[in-house]
Amino acid sequence: MSVDQAKQAVRQDMWSLLKYERAVPVGAPCNIPDFDGAAAAADRLAGLPAWTSARVVTTVPDTAQLPVRLRALTAGKLIYMAVPRLAEPKPFYLLDPDRLPVPPAEAARKDTAARVARNVEVDEMLPVDLVVLGSVAVNRRGVRLGKGAGYSDIEIALLHEVGLIDDHTTIATTVHELQVLDHDLPEADHDCRVDLVVTPDSVIHCDEPRRPPGLRWDSLTAEKIAAIPALAARYALR
Repeated sequence: MSVDQAKQAVRQDMWSLLKYERAVPVGAPCNIPDFDGAAAAADRLAGLPAWTSARVVTTVPDTAQLPVRLRALTAGKLIYMAVPRLAEPKPFYLLDPDRLPVPPAEAARKDTAARVARNVEVDEMLPVDLVVLGSVAVNRRGVRLGKGAGYSDIEIALLHEVGLIDDHTTIATTVHELQVLDHDLPEADHDCRVDLVVTPDSVIHCDEPRRPPGLRWDSLTAEKIAAIPALAARYALR
């Protein structure tokens, strides 16, 4: 079984478990799950020093991290939210709490952000203090599985490549307790681990950090590079 096949098997098992335990909404799609307790996990994250000291946060656009985005905006933090699939030449939405045309509760929604936020290029961004990801599954070593497209790992590698994050930037994920596994998870060379796993009930500090120092072109297909304009532009300059 390949690494990708092993990852997909874990995802299928986790989606089934979350639905069986009614930890996700009925009819929830098989992606980053909008889990029961997402707001409580965001509250717990907001009590950590890594959050308190952060002024600039990047987050994924997933519904499960909506409470994190709302928390950040109401705390006066500047957010860069990834454009879905990084599919635009300017691949991040800038949500500046001082310049929101709508209330934070609306601006934090991914559909509203896409409508009211300004898109920015990577070269326009400020250094990032905290990265918050969604996960399908994660273990106590910080190995995480996303929904399978690899966009979060590409986003982190891209930000690392241009110097917006480094080895000291905290990477966190908010998940349901059921999504935290004790056993090893399949992992590829280009995958990034998280430093913090935050659930509604607990905080896990992962002490085996691992993140590629930049883009691993050998792990990206020509189709993936072409589909992400920010990658295609940098690939053309190699």
